[in-house]
Amino acid sequence: MYFQHENSSHKANTLVRFASLLIVLFVMTFSQLSHALFISPPKPAEPFILETFPGMDQLQAKNSELPYWTITKNGDTVGYAFETNDLAKIPAYSGEPVNTLVLMDAEGKFLGAKILEHHEPILLVGLPEQLLFDWADQYEGLTVHDKVKVGGKASDGKVNIDAVSGATVTVMVINVQVMKAATKVARHLGLIAQSEEFNLPPSTIKNELFEKRDWQYLTGDGSIRKLYLNRGHIDDAFVGTQVEHIDEASPEQKADDFIELYYAHLNVPTIGKNLIGESEYNWLMDTLKPNEHAVIMLANGYSFKGSGYVRGGIFDRIQIHQKENAISFRDTDQYRVNDIFIEGAPKLREMSIFIIRDHHEFDPGSPWELELLVRRQFGPIDGLFTSFKAGYEIPEHLIDRPAPPVVEPELTLAEQIWVDKEWPVIILGIALLVLLAVLFFQDILVQNPRFFFYFRSSFLAFVVVYIGWIQLGQISVVNVFTFLQSFMTEFKWDLFLMDPIIFVMWGAVAVVIMLWGRGVFCGWLCPFGALQELINEAARKLKIRQYELPFAVHERLWAIKYIILLVLFGISLDSMALAEKFAEVEPFKTTFLLKFDREWPFVIYASALLIINIFTRKVYCRYICPLGAALAIPSSVRLFDWLKRRHECGPCTTCAVECEIHAIHPDGSINLRECHHCLDCQVTYYDKEKCPPLVKMERKRRRKIPESEQTIDIKQVS
Repeated sequence: MYFQHENSSHKANTLVRFASLLIVLFVMTFSQLSHALFISPPKPAEPFILETFPGMDQLQAKNSELPYWTITKNGDTVGYAFETNDLAKIPAYSGEPVNTLVLMDAEGKFLGAKILEHHEPILLVGLPEQLLFDWADQYEGLTVHDKVKVGGKASDGKVNIDAVSGATVTVMVINVQVMKAATKVARHLGLIAQSEEFNLPPSTIKNELFEKRDWQYLTGDGSIRKLYLNRGHIDDAFVGTQVEHIDEASPEQKADDFIELYYAHLNVPTIGKNLIGESEYNWLMDTLKPNEHAVIMLANGYSFKGSGYVRGGIFDRIQIHQKENAISFRDTDQYRVNDIFIEGAPKLREMSIFIIRDHHEFDPGSPWELELLVRRQFGPIDGLFTSFKAGYEIPEHLIDRPAPPVVEPELTLAEQIWVDKEWPVIILGIALLVLLAVLFFQDILVQNPRFFFYFRSSFLAFVVVYIGWIQLGQISVVNVFTFLQSFMTEFKWDLFLMDPIIFVMWGAVAVVIMLWGRGVFCGWLCPFGALQELINEAARKLKIRQYELPFAVHERLWAIKYIILLVLFGISLDSMALAEKFAEVEPFKTTFLLKFDREWPFVIYASALLIINIFTRKVYCRYICPLGAALAIPSSVRLFDWLKRRHECGPCTTCAVECEIHAIHPDGSINLRECHHCLDCQVTYYDKEKCPPLVKMERKRRRKIPESEQTIDIKQVS
């Protein structure tokens, strides 16, 4: 017998001055408030833990194996606390994770969730932070066993908690972080039973398959694995510890062998029979109980068994890890091996077989790790351990894996958001298709000015109310910077798919820029632009006097928005978070996302822009908007010129005077980078009573027609 048990993120001048003063005032005010509004220093976890567990014992360090605190009171465990950044760092809307402290009792019931740190600009300069803190309070009373879902449609088997309007993506990401981290801790603590987890049935070994192989073949295909350490590896592992220089090897000794450890799964016939011989293999398999497994370890150098072993003890230098199991061996789990019979094997000094008992629920088809512990003594009874791990997996052709059960895959976070936004996306899609139809058939529609006016006004109202205020679909120059940053680094679609409305809006912008240029978005789809146009149209109906700058001044003021864009872009290259703060030159967030419910400097700024617009149409869009500037740049590559012009348009200035945003030069040419594609010039182009070339042509035609025919023609027209 060869085995045996052993112990072991003036009018003109007046207007110009006012606009300049407004911008300077904004920047100065913003810079003064930036510290108070944008900086959110990290909060310590300890006060929240003490508040949740009054009278607790002194807080000890986090668990070394999995970062969490165990809370005790009078020596008894009363709960646990952990930070999501330690266990589930998932980027939120800003690209940075939100660190949340989660507190739960000893049974896995949540006692609270506290936001310790976040980098969400939408929260820092918009929504009050308290909204986020209050949102996190919803976890109190839930458990780690619950499937928690944020907002949207209720679904069977899930617990729904409210979202935060304007920060839906942020809180959904936080929810994923909280539940993922809690599940990890609960599994580690045994609060979630194996039956609650999704597990495949264990694989089975092909017991009928045997192939005669030698040592070189089995080590080559991974049937036998090796852990090799020299003395330099051991010294490096203890650097910075109190035993750094104890038993340290000299420079000449660094390359000396410390341990050469081979290990394999013996239950596999091709491995077991070749290693220990057929008869001994058969004896071993007969000895093993059902679901028990044997692992052989063969080594030279450092003893994997150790010399301080006593009967009834545990081998403290080796462990096997699989999934969440840590398997140790006792004396009754070990057989000493006197010899191996495989051809080509090196001479090995220490050889043992260790039995993995059935209660460990070991899966032979799943990877596992062998952990070797190395100890250095620094006192009579004190020592310090370090560990080294090496993996193992049975070659695929030697095992049978069960077919996984057919289950409906879990939706990703982005997919869940799109499902919840299904109808808003459909409605927005229909609106965009209607707009495309209008643009394609604009030559027909503009010949009926009355209908076209009411249609356009209605569409703009839809954009303001539905896209702007209800769906928060106002896109921003920040989105441009985010795309560029992502494109220059590691592009990921998931970041952009998190907000379906914004994603669809940007898709529409890409299409219209390619076909028509920037004007379609600025004149039809921008909620703030639409709001300005509707307000100015109402002012004109009320006969409020309008003011316009001389064209020479007007065209020079165009440059302001491009300068603002360049400044913001430069800032974004250094700090995306800072660029997002100064992008508040856009009043979009104040107007739509927060509906003027925020700090007074932002409300005054947005209100001033709308008030100026009463007297001069779309001042912000024409001179300040960095988003319009960004979209104007690629407009030069549009595929078609849809706005029709005649050679008489140069001497004639009718359209140039009527253009509400003065995008038509005195020579009659249209500056398509400044045009908002409102189609007013096209209405005039087809108007025989308004367009001078058409009026002239009509007069010539009437001179050639007899008076009787003219009467008939008039009757027919009438």
